[in-house]
Amino acid sequence: MRVLLWATLALLTACQSVTPLPPLPAWQGREGLQHADLGLIRDLRSGATLTPAQLVEQLADTPRVLIGEQHDNADQHALQLWLLKALQQRREPGSLLLEMLNPEQQTKVAATQAASRARQMPVDLPAALAWQAGWDWALYGPIIRYGLLQPAPLLAANLDRDEIMTIYRTRPHLPAGQATQASVQAALLAQIETSHCGLLPAAQLPAMLAVQQQRDRRMAERLLAAPTPTVLLAGAFHVRRDLGVPLHLQDLAPQTSADRVLILAEVGQTVSAERADFVWYTPAMPAQDHCASMR
Repeated sequence: MRVLLWATLALLTACQSVTPLPPLPAWQGREGLQHADLGLIRDLRSGATLTPAQLVEQLADTPRVLIGEQHDNADQHALQLWLLKALQQRREPGSLLLEMLNPEQQTKVAATQAASRARQMPVDLPAALAWQAGWDWALYGPIIRYGLLQPAPLLAANLDRDEIMTIYRTRPHLPAGQATQASVQAALLAQIETSHCGLLPAAQLPAMLAVQQQRDRRMAERLLAAPTPTVLLAGAFHVRRDLGVPLHLQDLAPQTSADRVLILAEVGQTVSAERADFVWYTPAMPAQDHCASMR
């Protein structure tokens, strides 16, 4: 009886010692609020539906978590911040990698992070970080501010512009592997052509493919070099298991497969088990014809 009593007390103590997860953010989008999949989290490997807490537990023991986003979706950025805070409660500090940061910014990021931890965060953070105007600060600012205050380093995961231009001109070849399969490169070429509204000259497509794959290779290299546990925030195409960074991880470190891919997707989109391990559905952005201005 005494053993049972002690076991019960130990279980109750353990349960009480777990810090409650932060409250989920309210939806900001207005499209798809009546959709059946809104807020749904699915384990694509098993087909099971997960609660946010169950998702965090699934990710907490993973050395590398890759989170794919739609860059202009405010709800997805809010969920990223929520996930970072929730994971911080469940595991030791590691590192946070961002597609939105380039190597040439790393010195400024490190200096700003040191100042922020010392309660001297610059008033003009975008200027202190040499933030690139192409990434909407209103969306990324809260994530950056949070990351700067954490013990885990905030790390660049992209290429510098001069590297991109060199790759565009020289089209370097990757070693043969999972990422260079003909089916993978054909799918990426089709995506590049579609995303540019079919307006790119065919002669430019191989150069664009080289840039895309070298960016994915850089992200994989940075993931393998970063302190673990680590999280990568990047566009959904970059983190796809069938086309992106995970293939490069396999090529660079075949013995390591301890990573999980979560794609944040708008309701109405389809995400298969070939693309990710988990999907979390958010409201959609208003439909826009991005090709109209290009035409």
